[in-house]
Amino acid sequence: MVRLMTNPLILRSLFVLFAAGSAFAVAVWLIRALRHKFAAEAEIDSSPAGKLEALPLHVYNTVIQQLKQQKHELQVQNLAEQRRARTSENFSQAVLSNLSSGVLVFGMNGLVKQANPAARQILGFSSPAGMNAEDIFRGAQVCSGDSREKNGAANTTLASEVNAVLREGSNRSQVEAEYTSPASRKHRIAVTVSPVPAVDGSLLGAACLISDRTEFERIREQQQLQGEISAEMALEIRTSLATISGFANRLTQKQDQTVTSQLAADIAGEAARLDRHIGALLTKYVGLPATAAAAKSANRGQA
Repeated sequence: MVRLMTNPLILRSLFVLFAAGSAFAVAVWLIRALRHKFAAEAEIDSSPAGKLEALPLHVYNTVIQQLKQQKHELQVQNLAEQRRARTSENFSQAVLSNLSSGVLVFGMNGLVKQANPAARQILGFSSPAGMNAEDIFRGAQVCSGDSREKNGAANTTLASEVNAVLREGSNRSQVEAEYTSPASRKHRIAVTVSPVPAVDGSLLGAACLISDRTEFERIREQQQLQGEISAEMALEIRTSLATISGFANRLTQKQDQTVTSQLAADIAGEAARLDRHIGALLTKYVGLPATAAAAKSANRGQA
Protein backbone atom coordinates (compact mmCIF):
# COMPACT_ATOMS: atom_id res chain seq x y z
CA MET A 1 0.00 0.00 0.00
CA VAL A 2 2.89 2.23 0.89
CA ARG A 3 4.47 1.45 -2.40
CA LEU A 4 1.31 2.37 -4.27
CA MET A 5 1.12 5.72 -2.49
CA THR A 6 4.69 6.46 -3.29
CA ASN A 7 4.17 5.66 -6.96
CA PRO A 8 4.18 8.99 -8.87
CA LEU A 9 1.80 7.76 -11.52
CA ILE A 10 -0.81 6.78 -9.00
CA LEU A 11 -0.44 10.09 -7.14
CA ARG A 12 -0.88 11.98 -10.39
CA SER A 13 -4.00 9.97 -11.21
CA LEU A 14 -5.49 10.65 -7.78
CA PHE A 15 -4.80 14.38 -8.13
CA VAL A 16 -6.43 14.49 -11.54
CA LEU A 17 -9.46 12.58 -10.21
CA PHE A 18 -9.78 15.02 -7.26
CA ALA A 19 -9.53 18.05 -9.51
CA ALA A 20 -12.13 16.63 -11.87
CA GLY A 21 -14.54 15.95 -9.01
CA SER A 22 -14.05 19.45 -7.58
CA ALA A 23 -14.70 21.02 -11.00
CA PHE A 24 -17.84 18.95 -11.42
CA ALA A 25 -19.12 20.01 -7.99
CA VAL A 26 -18.44 23.69 -8.74
CA ALA A 27 -20.16 23.35 -12.13
CA VAL A 28 -23.22 21.79 -10.50
CA TRP A 29 -23.34 24.61 -7.94
CA LEU A 30 -23.06 27.27 -10.64
CA ILE A 31 -25.77 25.65 -12.73
CA ARG A 32 -28.15 25.59 -9.75
CA ALA A 33 -27.34 29.21 -8.88
CA LEU A 34 -27.98 30.37 -12.44
CA ARG A 35 -31.20 28.37 -12.57
CA HIS A 36 -32.49 30.09 -9.39
CA LYS A 37 -31.50 33.51 -10.76
CA PHE A 38 -33.23 32.93 -14.10
CA ALA A 39 -36.34 31.67 -12.33
CA ALA A 40 -36.47 34.78 -10.10
CA GLU A 41 -36.07 37.11 -13.10
CA ALA A 42 -38.72 35.28 -15.04
CA GLU A 43 -41.08 35.55 -12.09
CA ILE A 44 -40.44 39.32 -11.80
CA ASP A 45 -40.94 39.86 -15.55
CA SER A 46 -44.11 37.82 -15.69
CA SER A 47 -45.78 39.24 -12.57
CA PRO A 48 -46.91 42.65 -13.97
CA ALA A 49 -48.12 41.08 -17.15
CA GLY A 50 -50.01 38.56 -15.18
CA LYS A 51 -51.50 41.22 -12.98
CA LEU A 52 -52.46 43.36 -15.99
CA GLU A 53 -53.98 40.39 -17.70
CA ALA A 54 -55.83 39.64 -14.51
CA LEU A 55 -57.39 43.14 -14.38
CA PRO A 56 -61.08 43.10 -15.35
CA LEU A 57 -62.36 45.01 -18.39
CA HIS A 58 -64.52 47.43 -16.39
CA VAL A 59 -61.34 48.87 -14.77
CA TYR A 60 -60.10 49.91 -18.22
CA ASN A 61 -63.49 51.45 -18.99
CA THR A 62 -63.47 53.34 -15.69
CA VAL A 63 -60.04 54.84 -16.39
CA ILE A 64 -61.05 55.82 -19.91
CA GLN A 65 -64.23 57.47 -18.65
CA GLN A 66 -62.29 59.43 -16.05
CA LEU A 67 -59.86 60.66 -18.69
CA LYS A 68 -62.76 61.71 -20.92
CA GLN A 69 -64.40 63.51 -18.00
CA GLN A 70 -61.22 65.39 -17.23
CA LYS A 71 -60.88 66.38 -20.88
CA HIS A 72 -64.48 67.62 -20.93
CA GLU A 73 -63.96 69.64 -17.74
CA LEU A 74 -60.84 71.24 -19.21
CA GLN A 75 -62.75 72.16 -22.37
CA VAL A 76 -65.61 73.66 -20.34
CA GLN A 77 -63.14 75.65 -18.23
CA ASN A 78 -61.36 76.90 -21.35
CA LEU A 79 -64.65 78.02 -22.92
CA ALA A 80 -65.64 79.80 -19.69
CA GLU A 81 -62.32 81.65 -19.64
CA GLN A 82 -62.81 82.67 -23.25
CA ARG A 83 -66.34 83.94 -22.52
CA ARG A 84 -65.10 85.93 -19.52
CA ALA A 85 -62.34 87.45 -21.63
CA ARG A 86 -64.81 88.41 -24.37
CA THR A 87 -67.24 89.85 -21.81
CA SER A 88 -64.50 91.91 -20.19
CA GLU A 89 -63.32 93.16 -23.58
CA ASN A 90 -66.87 94.07 -24.65
CA PHE A 91 -67.46 95.85 -21.34
CA SER A 92 -64.26 97.85 -21.68
CA GLN A 93 -65.12 98.71 -25.28
CA ALA A 94 -68.62 99.85 -24.26
CA VAL A 95 -67.21 102.05 -21.49
CA LEU A 96 -64.67 103.65 -23.82
CA SER A 97 -67.28 104.21 -26.52
CA ASN A 98 -69.62 106.06 -24.14
CA LEU A 99 -67.05 108.22 -22.38
CA SER A 100 -67.38 111.94 -22.97
CA SER A 101 -63.61 112.29 -22.62
CA GLY A 102 -61.26 111.12 -25.34
CA VAL A 103 -58.94 108.17 -24.77
CA LEU A 104 -55.81 107.45 -26.83
CA VAL A 105 -53.66 104.38 -26.13
CA PHE A 106 -50.10 104.43 -27.46
CA GLY A 107 -47.97 101.29 -27.80
CA MET A 108 -44.27 101.11 -26.98
CA ASN A 109 -43.52 101.83 -30.64
CA GLY A 110 -45.15 105.25 -30.21
CA LEU A 111 -48.15 104.49 -32.43
CA VAL A 112 -51.82 104.74 -31.46
CA LYS A 113 -53.32 101.31 -30.77
CA GLN A 114 -56.82 102.43 -29.77
CA ALA A 115 -58.92 105.60 -29.86
CA ASN A 116 -62.50 106.01 -28.66
CA PRO A 117 -65.14 108.09 -30.53
CA ALA A 118 -64.73 111.09 -28.19
CA ALA A 119 -61.01 111.27 -28.96
CA ARG A 120 -61.69 111.16 -32.69
CA GLN A 121 -64.27 113.95 -32.36
CA ILE A 122 -62.12 116.22 -30.18
CA LEU A 123 -58.94 115.77 -32.23
CA GLY A 124 -60.71 115.86 -35.59
CA PHE A 125 -59.37 112.55 -36.95
CA SER A 126 -61.62 109.86 -38.38
CA SER A 127 -59.11 107.13 -37.55
CA PRO A 128 -55.94 108.04 -35.61
CA ALA A 129 -54.90 104.39 -35.24
CA GLY A 130 -51.32 103.86 -36.40
CA MET A 131 -50.37 107.54 -36.04
CA ASN A 132 -47.70 108.81 -33.67
CA ALA A 133 -47.98 111.64 -31.16
CA GLU A 134 -46.18 114.17 -33.40
CA ASP A 135 -48.63 113.57 -36.27
CA ILE A 136 -51.68 113.83 -34.00
CA PHE A 137 -50.81 116.83 -31.81
CA ARG A 138 -48.67 118.57 -34.48
CA GLY A 139 -46.60 120.78 -32.21
CA ALA A 140 -49.39 121.76 -29.80
CA GLN A 141 -47.74 123.73 -26.98
CA VAL A 142 -48.44 123.05 -23.33
CA CYS A 143 -50.00 126.12 -21.69
CA SER A 144 -50.08 124.93 -18.10
CA GLY A 145 -49.70 121.78 -16.07
CA ASP A 146 -47.29 119.57 -14.14
CA SER A 147 -44.43 119.70 -16.64
CA ARG A 148 -44.27 123.50 -16.76
CA GLU A 149 -44.40 123.70 -12.97
CA LYS A 150 -41.59 121.15 -12.58
CA ASN A 151 -39.04 122.27 -15.17
CA GLY A 152 -40.37 125.65 -16.23
CA ALA A 153 -40.05 124.78 -19.93
CA ALA A 154 -41.90 127.24 -22.13
CA ASN A 155 -41.83 125.15 -25.29
CA THR A 156 -43.04 121.79 -23.99
CA THR A 157 -45.32 120.00 -26.46
CA LEU A 158 -47.99 117.37 -25.98
CA ALA A 159 -45.98 114.95 -28.13
CA SER A 160 -42.97 115.32 -25.83
CA GLU A 161 -45.19 114.54 -22.82
CA VAL A 162 -46.26 111.25 -24.44
CA ASN A 163 -42.69 110.38 -25.46
CA ALA A 164 -41.47 111.14 -21.94
CA VAL A 165 -43.74 108.40 -20.60
CA LEU A 166 -42.87 105.90 -23.36
CA ARG A 167 -39.12 106.49 -23.58
CA GLU A 168 -38.18 107.72 -20.11
CA GLY A 169 -40.84 105.99 -17.99
CA SER A 170 -42.07 109.27 -16.50
CA ASN A 171 -44.97 109.34 -14.07
CA ARG A 172 -48.44 110.64 -14.85
CA SER A 173 -48.65 114.28 -15.95
CA GLN A 174 -51.64 116.61 -16.29
CA VAL A 175 -51.32 119.47 -18.77
CA GLU A 176 -53.43 121.88 -20.79
CA ALA A 177 -52.67 122.94 -24.35
CA GLU A 178 -53.99 124.97 -27.27
CA TYR A 179 -54.78 122.44 -30.00
CA THR A 180 -55.68 123.13 -33.63
CA SER A 181 -57.57 120.36 -35.44
CA PRO A 182 -56.93 119.40 -39.09
CA ALA A 183 -60.01 121.50 -39.93
CA SER A 184 -58.27 124.55 -38.35
CA ARG A 185 -60.58 124.56 -35.31
CA LYS A 186 -58.89 125.76 -32.14
CA HIS A 187 -59.52 123.85 -28.93
CA ARG A 188 -58.37 124.21 -25.38
CA ILE A 189 -57.77 120.65 -24.23
CA ALA A 190 -56.73 119.13 -20.90
CA VAL A 191 -54.61 115.99 -21.29
CA THR A 192 -53.63 113.44 -18.64
CA VAL A 193 -50.77 111.21 -19.82
CA SER A 194 -50.37 108.02 -17.78
CA PRO A 195 -48.15 104.93 -18.15
CA VAL A 196 -49.88 101.58 -18.77
CA PRO A 197 -48.08 98.91 -16.69
CA ALA A 198 -48.22 95.15 -17.18
CA VAL A 199 -48.82 92.61 -14.42
CA ASP A 200 -45.08 92.14 -13.88
CA GLY A 201 -44.51 95.90 -13.67
CA SER A 202 -43.11 96.37 -17.17
CA LEU A 203 -44.41 99.18 -19.38
CA LEU A 204 -46.97 98.33 -22.05
CA GLY A 205 -47.52 101.85 -23.38
CA ALA A 206 -49.12 105.19 -22.50
CA ALA A 207 -52.74 106.31 -22.24
CA CYS A 208 -53.98 109.88 -22.86
CA LEU A 209 -57.23 111.08 -21.31
CA ILE A 210 -58.38 114.16 -23.28
CA SER A 211 -61.05 116.65 -22.19
CA ASP A 212 -62.29 119.49 -24.39
CA ARG A 213 -62.28 122.65 -22.26
CA THR A 214 -63.04 125.06 -25.10
CA GLU A 215 -66.59 125.79 -24.01
CA PHE A 216 -65.55 126.04 -20.38
CA GLU A 217 -62.84 128.57 -21.24
CA ARG A 218 -65.28 130.58 -23.36
CA ILE A 219 -67.79 130.75 -20.49
CA ARG A 220 -65.02 131.68 -18.05
CA GLU A 221 -63.81 134.48 -20.30
CA GLN A 222 -67.37 135.72 -20.72
CA GLN A 223 -67.91 135.70 -16.98
CA GLN A 224 -64.65 137.55 -16.45
CA LEU A 225 -65.63 140.14 -19.06
CA GLN A 226 -69.09 140.48 -17.56
CA GLY A 227 -67.52 141.00 -14.16
CA GLU A 228 -65.33 143.78 -15.51
CA ILE A 229 -68.29 145.41 -17.28
CA SER A 230 -70.45 145.08 -14.17
CA ALA A 231 -67.76 146.67 -12.04
CA GLU A 232 -67.47 149.54 -14.51
CA MET A 233 -71.24 150.03 -14.62
CA ALA A 234 -71.49 149.90 -10.84
CA LEU A 235 -68.83 152.61 -10.62
CA GLU A 236 -70.74 154.76 -13.11
CA ILE A 237 -74.01 154.26 -11.22
CA ARG A 238 -72.38 155.25 -7.96
CA THR A 239 -70.91 158.30 -9.65
CA SER A 240 -74.35 159.24 -11.04
CA LEU A 241 -76.00 158.81 -7.65
CA ALA A 242 -73.34 160.94 -6.00
CA THR A 243 -73.86 163.62 -8.64
CA ILE A 244 -77.64 163.57 -8.19
CA SER A 245 -77.22 163.72 -4.44
CA GLY A 246 -74.98 166.77 -4.79
CA PHE A 247 -77.46 168.51 -7.05
CA ALA A 248 -80.29 167.75 -4.62
CA ASN A 249 -78.31 169.22 -1.71
CA ARG A 250 -77.73 172.39 -3.66
CA LEU A 251 -81.45 172.61 -4.41
CA THR A 252 -82.22 172.59 -0.71
CA GLN A 253 -80.29 175.80 -0.40
CA LYS A 254 -81.83 179.12 -1.36
CA GLN A 255 -80.97 179.74 -4.96
CA ASP A 256 -82.31 182.02 -7.64
CA GLN A 257 -84.63 180.71 -10.30
CA THR A 258 -81.94 180.36 -12.94
CA VAL A 259 -79.69 178.21 -10.75
CA THR A 260 -82.64 176.12 -9.59
CA SER A 261 -83.71 175.46 -13.17
CA GLN A 262 -80.15 174.50 -14.14
CA LEU A 263 -79.83 172.12 -11.18
CA ALA A 264 -83.16 170.50 -12.02
CA ALA A 265 -82.03 170.02 -15.63
CA ASP A 266 -78.75 168.53 -14.43
CA ILE A 267 -80.61 166.13 -12.12
CA ALA A 268 -82.91 165.09 -14.96
CA GLY A 269 -79.95 164.49 -17.27
CA GLU A 270 -78.05 162.50 -14.69
CA ALA A 271 -81.19 160.47 -13.92
CA ALA A 272 -81.59 159.68 -17.63
CA ARG A 273 -77.95 158.60 -17.78
CA LEU A 274 -78.44 156.43 -14.70
CA ASP A 275 -81.57 154.97 -16.26
CA ARG A 276 -79.60 153.98 -19.37
CA HIS A 277 -77.02 152.17 -17.26
CA ILE A 278 -79.70 150.32 -15.32
CA GLY A 279 -81.48 149.40 -18.56
CA ALA A 280 -78.23 148.02 -19.96
CA LEU A 281 -77.77 145.88 -16.85
CA LEU A 282 -81.33 144.58 -17.07
CA THR A 283 -80.87 143.78 -20.73
CA LYS A 284 -77.59 141.95 -20.13
CA TYR A 285 -78.43 139.90 -17.06
CA VAL A 286 -82.23 139.64 -17.02
CA GLY A 287 -82.86 139.52 -20.73
CA LEU A 288 -85.33 142.44 -20.67
CA PRO A 289 -85.24 144.60 -23.83
CA ALA A 290 -83.86 148.09 -23.38
CA THR A 291 -87.10 149.78 -24.51
CA ALA A 292 -89.14 147.77 -22.00
CA ALA A 293 -86.67 148.58 -19.23
CA ALA A 294 -86.86 152.26 -20.08
CA ALA A 295 -90.66 152.18 -20.14
CA LYS A 296 -90.81 150.52 -16.74
CA SER A 297 -88.40 153.08 -15.31
CA ALA A 298 -90.50 155.91 -16.76
CA ASN A 299 -93.68 154.46 -15.27
CA ARG A 300 -92.03 154.18 -11.85
CA GLY A 301 -90.88 157.82 -12.17
CA GLN A 302 -94.39 159.01 -13.03
CA ALA A 303 -95.86 157.06 -10.16
